[in-house]
Amino acid sequence: MFDYGELRLLVLAMLSEQPRHGYDLMREIEERTGGSYAPSPGVMYPTLQWLEDMGYARISDDSGARKNYLITTEGASFLVANEAALNALLARVTSASARGPRAGVPEGVMRAMENLKVAMRLRLRRGPLDETAAEAIAAALDAAAAAVEGS
Repeated sequence: MFDYGELRLLVLAMLSEQPRHGYDLMREIEERTGGSYAPSPGVMYPTLQWLEDMGYARISDDSGARKNYLITTEGASFLVANEAALNALLARVTSASARGPRAGVPEGVMRAMENLKVAMRLRLRRGPLDETAAEAIAAALDAAAAAVEGS
């Protein structure tokens, strides 16, 4: 969903609106993208650390149990310097939100995708795959991928 550095820019713009903690940022990004993208903690917290290391954000002095990050003067200057990129990014995020994560995907395709996820979960819960089962599943998935690409 994001090109290199764009998530940082979006997070910084969100911090310019109000101080936020990592979980709040993850939830808000998912909402702003209409569910198309939800950053994981393994993406969000290194992003916040990078912003802090660069001097663009800092942890609020009155943070309670959760670290609330806020934008610094340097971060605000960075946003101004990258205003065109930020505006394009915000337009794209807004567009993704309006479309939703499944816009234009036929209901039958969505159903089939959900069926595959459920089938895989159920099979993996039954226990580890032996080599024969793993090869059969991989072949079936490869064949399905080839059929999708060819259609």
